[in-house]
Amino acid sequence: MKILCIFLTFIFTVSCGPSVPQKNTREVAERKRECQLVRGACKPECNSWEYVYYYCGVNPCCVVREYKKPIINKITTKLHQK
Repeated sequence: MKILCIFLTFIFTVSCGPSVPQKNTREVAERKRECQLVRGACKPECNSWEYVYYYCGVNPCCVVREYKKPIINKITTKLHQK
């Protein structure tokens, strides 16, 4: 009888794990935290200077692109001396 009670208790606790809405809420919170770790923001739309890292639930995680200074090729001319 004790074994049956232990077995039923085990089955009851396993079947009553976290519900789907709780699981989704936890996943969205984890994604928002990961978005903040990469210095991003979860917002409805990304600007042109941002890229989509991944999605925080419905909204994208927008991360600012690295600014790369434009490369300017210096034109060097040699003066011909006579």
